[in-house]
Formats: sequence, C-alpha cells, structure tokens
Amino acid sequence: MKVTLDFGKQPLSVELPDANVVAVLGLQPMTPLSNPAQAVLEAIRSPIGCLPLREIALGKKNACIVICDITRPVPNRHILPAMLDELQAAGLESQYVTVLIATGTHRPNVGDELDLLVGQEILTRCRVENHYCREEHRYLGISPNGVPIYLNATYLDADLKITVGMIEPHFMAGYAGGRKMVMPGVAGLATVQAWHSPKFLEPPSATNGIVKGNPTHEEALWIARLAKPDMIVDVALDSSKRACRFFAGEMELAWEAGVRFVEPNVLSTVPEPVDIVVTSGGGFPLDLTFYQAVKGMVGALPILKPNGSVIIAAACAEGIGNKHFADTLLSTTDIDGFPVAIEHPDWTFVPDQWQVEELAKAVRGRRVFHINQGIPPDVLSKLFVTPCDTVEEAVRQALEIHGNDAKIAVIPKGPYVLPQIGRS
Repeated sequence: MKVTLDFGKQPLSVELPDANVVAVLGLQPMTPLSNPAQAVLEAIRSPIGCLPLREIALGKKNACIVICDITRPVPNRHILPAMLDELQAAGLESQYVTVLIATGTHRPNVGDELDLLVGQEILTRCRVENHYCREEHRYLGISPNGVPIYLNATYLDADLKITVGMIEPHFMAGYAGGRKMVMPGVAGLATVQAWHSPKFLEPPSATNGIVKGNPTHEEALWIARLAKPDMIVDVALDSSKRACRFFAGEMELAWEAGVRFVEPNVLSTVPEPVDIVVTSGGGFPLDLTFYQAVKGMVGALPILKPNGSVIIAAACAEGIGNKHFADTLLSTTDIDGFPVAIEHPDWTFVPDQWQVEELAKAVRGRRVFHINQGIPPDVLSKLFVTPCDTVEEAVRQALEIHGNDAKIAVIPKGPYVLPQIGRS
C-alpha cells in the first residue's frame, strides 16, 4: 500500500504492508472558499456576537492585529488586506495599525519569513512586529490558580484589539485559535512557564480535542478575558491548507462556533487500538523542528496500545528547536522521571521544559521511530527516539517487536487529525 505523508515542503511517499494496515486516518473533505478575501469581508461585516468591525473601529486612534507565527499556515494575505480596508473605511489609517506576530515563547520571524507570513502589501501598509516573551510586559496580577500574568504592552495599549488565528486540534489545550492568540500568543515568559507547569499539563483532560474540564484551556481563557480582543477572526483549513470557513466575532462565541465546525472534520476513527501508528509532523511549516514534531507523537497516542510504537516522519529542517528546549532535552538522562523531577519543590523552572514533559508522555512505555532531514542520527538518538532512514525501515523494525500480524494505523497529516477509537 502506497501512502503519502506530509513531510517538509515535499510530501513523502511510503510503501506499507497491506496486510497490516487497518486504517488510514485523515481529515474529512471540506469545500475550499472560491473567494477567501470576500469571505473575510462577509465574516467581519456580519460577525458572531459583536458589532461589525467597521462599527467597532469608529473613533479608534490605533489598532493591534495579532497573527500566528510562521509555524501556522494562516492565509494572512487574504485576511489582512480586507481587514485593513474595513479599518480605513472607518477612518483608521493603516499607518496606525501594528501587526503583532504571536510568537509565544518561540523565536521571532524575520527576513523572508515576514513576506511569507503577510506579503509585501502588508509590510508596506503598516508596522509588523514580533512579540518577544523575554522583554518588558505589563503586569495584570495573579490568576486564581497562581499564574503571574504579563501581557504584551503594544497589544494592551491598542485602542482596537483584533486576533487572527486558525482552529485545529491542540495537544495541550484541546483546540488552537481564539483565546490562545492572547495566552500564550502575546504573554510574557513567566506567564507561559507557570501555565505550562505539570499542574495544567499532566491531567488527562489536557489533551487534543478536549475543552470541557481541560485546565490548560480554562486557564488560557481566564487570562485572555482580562484583555479580550474586540474581535477575533479564526479560519478552518482543509487537508491542503486552503481556507474553508472564517469565524469572526466575540472571542468565545466565534471560537466555539469554529470548534463546532472543525471538530467533525478532524475526527477520524479506528475500531480498536493498534500496535503501530505511522504519522507525520504535519509538513511545512509545522514540522520545522523536533520541538513541533512532538505534537505528532502525542497526537498518535489515543489509538495506540500502551506498549505500541510510533513512527513519525518530520523534516525538522531547523533541527531540534530553540536553545532552551535543545539544552534541556540533551541534558536529560531519565525521560520517564522528568515529569516527576519538575514537580519537586527544589526544581528550577527551565524555559520550554513543557515540551520535554510532552515528549515523556509520547515515549513512556513505547518506542518512537523518527525519520527526518535536519538532525544527524547520532544527535537524534539522544532525544529518546530511534533514528531511521526510511519509514519502511522503521516499519520493519516495529514489526519485529510486535509480530508480523501487528495492526498499523496511518495518520498522513499528523497533528491536524484527531484520532479516536470508535465506529466510523
């Protein structure tokens, strides 16, 4: 059986044994918009739960539009020009608009990446800035759960606040988009560190597709409410990353409507747990680093037997990820004990330790085989995964572990799909 996995900028075609593959899990077909720019205009002129953007913008002196960083394929080139035109019609000129890249704790997007993110039209019409989590932010107090709240001052000081994101499964917060553009999108490092602690990440409900009772989601929502955007615009994408629907409006109502639309399109089922899951890091731009590839590993777990194997293809063109994550991971000798160690009172918080914690979930009691292009095998072998040159070789090794009759499920689009056990 030939299957094509999302992998970097070029899809990866692999040959899998027909007798073992019991399911190929993918996104449900969705109809892409024929005119995304027009659809954006319609959404912001008839939003969910708030006034149209043009009315909200009346009398405002400046605006901050928060967008995703380079790891999310949001069609900003369709969204931002339409949005700026509406603001201009309300009397708010583009020179008073700041487009703020919600990097969270990730690296800034510079150079050609800015053109890729927003296009030259936006770069010439308004100011485009990165959020830097380690720079000075405005302090808003402490949440009831003890999280110190620091948010980006440019965002807080804007007369008009807008966020632009996408709704997809998220391996900690249930679904991306909405409140996550504020928290952690434009939050300070201390805030993200406290939010990404075991208190919020270890509960079983802090995972893909779960919102109700998910402490990671609930804390992000509580914090975002302190500095709510006046309007959000979230997009749903199809399997080719084409815009299929825009959800504009009040932060919670519009996002919830988007989740209701996206959920049945990302859910994919297999009748019973399998021995092996072949998956991907989601392709470019999501699989740029090993840090991001962890999402694909964790995303495979709901359909995997406790002692099963994950085979993941993620290009990792930029290597392991940021220095904090790489140093923490490479200095860790006991991955199984890591989640316990970080809960000790004497533990000193390390930036991006949460992704090591998530990796610990993926490799706990199971083997993870990794196929990539950006990390040498001798380095990759130190990351608690097994390097393989090809998916076929990884499958051969996994079958030696689980037997020639082992059941295999395939998730070509990795973390964009929400796998589950049940009837189709």
